[in-house]
Amino acid sequence: MCLGAGAPTVLPHLYWEDLIGFKPCLSPLVVAALCRGRVVRVPAGSLVRVVGTELVIPCNVSDYDGPSEQNFDWSFLASGSSFVELASTWEVGFPAQLYRERLQRGDIVLRRTANDAVELHIKNVQPSDQGHYKCSTPSTDATVQGNYEDTVQVKVLPDALRVAAGPQPSPGPSLREGEPFELRCSASTASPLHTHLALIWEVWRGPARRSILSLTHEGRLRPGPGYEQRYRSGDVRLDTVGSDGYRLSVSRALASDQGSYRCIVSEWIGEQGNWQEIQEKAVDVATVVIQPTVLRAAVARNVSVAEGKELDLTCNITTDRADDVRPAVTWYFSRTPDSTLPGPHVLARLDHDSLVHSSPHMALSHVDARSYHLLVRDVSKENAGYYFCHVALWTPGHNRSWHKVAEAMSAPGAVAVTWLEPDYQVYLNASKVPEFSDDLTELECRIVNVESTEASVRFTVSWYHRVNRRSDDVVASELLAVMNGDWTLKYGERSKQRAQDGDFIFSKERTDTFNFRIQRTTEEDRGSYYCVVSAWTKQRNNSWVKSKDVFSKPVSIFWASEDSVLVVKARQPKPFFAAGNTFEMTCKVSSKNIKSPRYSVLIMAEKPVGDLSSPNETKYIISLDQDSVVKLENWTDASRVDGVVLEKVQEDEFRYRMYQTQVSDAGLYRCMVTAWSPVRGSLWREAATSLSNPIEIDFQTSGPIFNASVHSDAPSVIRGDLIKLFCIITVEGAALDPDDMAFDVTWFAVHSFGLDKAPVLLSSLDRKGIVNTAQRDWKSDLSLERVSVLEFLLQVHGSEDQDFGNYYCSVTPWVKSPTGSWQKEAEIQSKPIFITVKMDVLNAFKYPLLIGVGLSTVIGLLSCLIGYCSSHWCCKKEVQETRRERRRLMSMEMD
Repeated sequence: MCLGAGAPTVLPHLYWEDLIGFKPCLSPLVVAALCRGRVVRVPAGSLVRVVGTELVIPCNVSDYDGPSEQNFDWSFLASGSSFVELASTWEVGFPAQLYRERLQRGDIVLRRTANDAVELHIKNVQPSDQGHYKCSTPSTDATVQGNYEDTVQVKVLPDALRVAAGPQPSPGPSLREGEPFELRCSASTASPLHTHLALIWEVWRGPARRSILSLTHEGRLRPGPGYEQRYRSGDVRLDTVGSDGYRLSVSRALASDQGSYRCIVSEWIGEQGNWQEIQEKAVDVATVVIQPTVLRAAVARNVSVAEGKELDLTCNITTDRADDVRPAVTWYFSRTPDSTLPGPHVLARLDHDSLVHSSPHMALSHVDARSYHLLVRDVSKENAGYYFCHVALWTPGHNRSWHKVAEAMSAPGAVAVTWLEPDYQVYLNASKVPEFSDDLTELECRIVNVESTEASVRFTVSWYHRVNRRSDDVVASELLAVMNGDWTLKYGERSKQRAQDGDFIFSKERTDTFNFRIQRTTEEDRGSYYCVVSAWTKQRNNSWVKSKDVFSKPVSIFWASEDSVLVVKARQPKPFFAAGNTFEMTCKVSSKNIKSPRYSVLIMAEKPVGDLSSPNETKYIISLDQDSVVKLENWTDASRVDGVVLEKVQEDEFRYRMYQTQVSDAGLYRCMVTAWSPVRGSLWREAATSLSNPIEIDFQTSGPIFNASVHSDAPSVIRGDLIKLFCIITVEGAALDPDDMAFDVTWFAVHSFGLDKAPVLLSSLDRKGIVNTAQRDWKSDLSLERVSVLEFLLQVHGSEDQDFGNYYCSVTPWVKSPTGSWQKEAEIQSKPIFITVKMDVLNAFKYPLLIGVGLSTVIGLLSCLIGYCSSHWCCKKEVQETRRERRRLMSMEMD
């Protein structure tokens, strides 16, 4: 122990010789923390205890936050004497000789509960322990601040509480569930002070105990956990009998009431509104045994009943209870003999108030109190299964309440329902057999020799298809359609789409006949077909249950299939002709293994292989379908709309004519013929397609040869300048009159350094002088004009950067023939010329430079003007400075 430096020597409750040699070892902060005001507290008022009980007096110091445990001294003052040292937490020789022996035996113990709290325990309190007890704490504070001791008075009363088990009325400790029982105990006190008694009834079942009902020292009744409802209903009560008797009454015993009952009595005293429990005593009253109720239920094990008859089942009850008990009976039904599995449903029940709950087809009745009948009317196949009888015994309680005392479930009773299956046969017949693909197929499924059928039976059909195999492989049957008991038709996976398209038709034309029709039979439909007729029986709930299936013999649908053959031969009646004449070609068609064919014809033209401009180009000209409807395909010559004709000469022969032929019509001509077979009246199916041999149109002419080239005087221009491009046409060979020549000129541009991009159409001029210019995204304009007969000028006005690239022209010559008709020659194309568009640097920077110089000059003049005005009008005030003496550098008054 040590003291803080400079601490005064005011130390109450300490001896000065104990402080000799102490060194100042605590810091000023610790000493300041120890010098706060503190208060020692013990329980207020007085404590009352009974002889032989244990006395516990707590003592604690408030406002103490020292670094170590606080020391406590206890002193005792009997009446008419001075305080005697009793015990101390830090000084071994502190107690008086009178109490040292009790301290050594452990009858008096000090137990520290915290650094600033301690409890004084005195076991087996004696009358001599009555008096005042003082708790004090030594202090090393420099000044006394607060209360360092506190005193409490202890009163010791003689043991005047008497608790005993009272006599137990009948029935004895063994009783049956639902019977009443009572337990009694007596409690009294002869205390010289005014005390109150509190009582608790408890039941013990092994190590677990439960509080049933208690009477507090304030005279209030409180039910224990789980007994609230029974207390409110009056099933559990606590009454006083005489001056010292307490009776626990249970009107209806439960299985949970079994156990050992104990009566616990405590004595309380109150002073100034504060209550103290001064002692507690308990006594074992009785052990209650609840005998279980014997209850059994039995149902006939195996019962057989015919369909449509009545089923009568009896539930026999066996029990040892003959008192006022009410049975509740419930009948269950399940498909399995295990009643614990989910699925059993209630058929009928009779509750403890004798109210019957059943359906119109079920009836529950009882002949006597031990026999209950279940009657099932109009038995059907659905009633086959297992029946259970559940019985529960109920006893009446207070306030019209009921309590279940026992329950039992019978063993399952198996019920078999027998019925007469309808007897019938099924025959399948093919009324229409196909001979070719796309022919009609019709199957008829008929029910014959029907016996033992009633009005509650209906028939449905299922159709199946099985592919015939030459090998012995097993092939599974494919379901085409199935009809349920409610006449709902469901299709198979493969037949669903064809049924929606109307290709498969399932129908019922008569009561005993079902039909299946394939409007367009394909090779995949070949195979064996059979039908399955199902008999359905109507149930009580108006539902239908399948009772029997009868299969028909299979019917084979097959025809020998051969490949369709279609041959087309083209012929040219006039093999030699000149340009301007009429070209004629006939196509003869022959077919084999095609049913009732009709033909559609398409005339095709192919460029000759030697034409390098568009090699192997195929062009569709005109077509005629199987209904003899003519259609122009890709014939784009507006001046010769009526120049091609396609007509049917015979059913298997077609003729194509092309009037006023031109040189551009040269090529190979073919007939593409498609054979069609009729399907379902006005519909057609493509059977085969064939291409004829080619017929060539070749004009042997020695006419002029045209060439085209592009020229520009300035292929490199400055942005904004005019670009001039000339398309020059030259003629070689025979000289032609300028009036006998005309040209279609089209200009294209590829805006890239190479020819890797697609050409862009710029402008075109046809032979009649009509100009068409394409729309563009930039501002430069285009113009196209004919300068001379063989020269065409393209001008780009206000050129921009986007106008650079490769430019070329495409020319289609037109030459007037001796007959006066214009012949279109082969299209020619010039070589490209590259045009470069440059930027004028001087003009680009001229205007920005002039604007910058002007703005700089204006801003400079404005700055000079603002400076001049500011110096003359804003800065005329004179500033007088206070002269500072040179004797000192700064004022001494400055902080």
